[in-house]
Amino acid sequence: MLEWAGIAPDESPRRGGPAGPYVQSQRRPLYAEATDALLRTGAAYPCFCSPQRLELVKREALRNRQTPRYDNRCRNLSQQQVAQKLASGPRPAIRFRLQEEAPAFEDLVYGWTRHAVASVEGDPVILKSDGLPTYHLACVVDDHHMGVSHVLRGSEWLASTTKHLLLYRALGWPPPHFAHLPLLLNRDGSKLSKRQGDIFLECFATAGFLPDALLDIVTNCGSGFAENQMGRTLAELIEQFDLTRITCHSALLDLEKLPEFNRLHLRRWVSSEAQRRQLVGQLQVLVKEAFGSLLQDTAVLDPAYVERVILLRQGHFCRLQDLVSPVHAYLWTRPTVGRAQLGAVSEKADVIARRVLGLLEGPAASFTQDVLNAELKKLPEGLEGTKYSHVMQVLRVALSGQPQGPPVAEMMVSLGPQEVRERIQKVLCS
Repeated sequence: MLEWAGIAPDESPRRGGPAGPYVQSQRRPLYAEATDALLRTGAAYPCFCSPQRLELVKREALRNRQTPRYDNRCRNLSQQQVAQKLASGPRPAIRFRLQEEAPAFEDLVYGWTRHAVASVEGDPVILKSDGLPTYHLACVVDDHHMGVSHVLRGSEWLASTTKHLLLYRALGWPPPHFAHLPLLLNRDGSKLSKRQGDIFLECFATAGFLPDALLDIVTNCGSGFAENQMGRTLAELIEQFDLTRITCHSALLDLEKLPEFNRLHLRRWVSSEAQRRQLVGQLQVLVKEAFGSLLQDTAVLDPAYVERVILLRQGHFCRLQDLVSPVHAYLWTRPTVGRAQLGAVSEKADVIARRVLGLLEGPAASFTQDVLNAELKKLPEGLEGTKYSHVMQVLRVALSGQPQGPPVAEMMVSLGPQEVRERIQKVLCS
């Protein structure tokens, strides 16, 4: 999904790179090497506590209304005790020995901070009994071997940074710079959660939202820029981003604004020939899915026709899916309209329809919105009691079967003179 969003990583399992492998299970030797180094210096120790015992410790703390924490029971086992347990019991987990003296560090967002983790937490597991690392060890080992200079992550990891700095110190490695970013929250201030179900990128992609729009709205509601503005591209976001402008305040994500962001970026896509071709292909698929066997004429799937629809409707739709909604169904299927329907709109419906057929006899080059608008305004001339609005209503119903929709001149240009002629003649013959 990162590649879909246009922010493909420089290195990854798929792209490769000099710091691979990039799959955690393939990096076990690196974690084992770091763990062995910590065990040799006494900075880490094996823990033989069973899951059942750890659960009892947790329940006891909760019963006493205390924050659950490991009681460091295995921290002071003698070498003989460790040897006996290794010989007789299952493979232990490895815990890191926290130091009472917590180092202060300067976070690039929150400033100087210190967390006395040893006074509120037990020694953390860094390597599980199955040989896989926890995040605390994995992030330190991976960032060191990959030469990471700056770590930008969510503010929920701020309190854990002290543990990571202690690990760096115990391993004799220089730590990177840390910047903890404020959380992205729902508009009501609640946390975004996968339980909401609709915040996965796949959901937005399926719903027709562009990756450009998602990047734009997320960065727009946060900080790190001199000013908030809609419609920025990824290149502009990269150019304008300033780490020193990030604030500590959480960002509220108002997804009700996403359609408007998407509309702006769709206009940009339409103006690009290469991206417009992508939109044409996607809309062709949507039309087939939405109408299927209802398509009376497969010519509506012709790329030139689909492109014309997109160009004429640009700025008026927020998602491609909007163009296959009921209000735009006339673009893909012929409506069933009888003379009685037109008569209910205007007594002069037949006369109006025949005058429009006369307009269609003109040269194809004159079939533009501006020319049509000027000619359509002349149609009520000589028709007593007939207003311009009556003409528009008659034509709208004749062409789409609906009382509302896009401007009539645009509808006519979209459909083309031949299709407009056929639809009007069909109504007159009904």
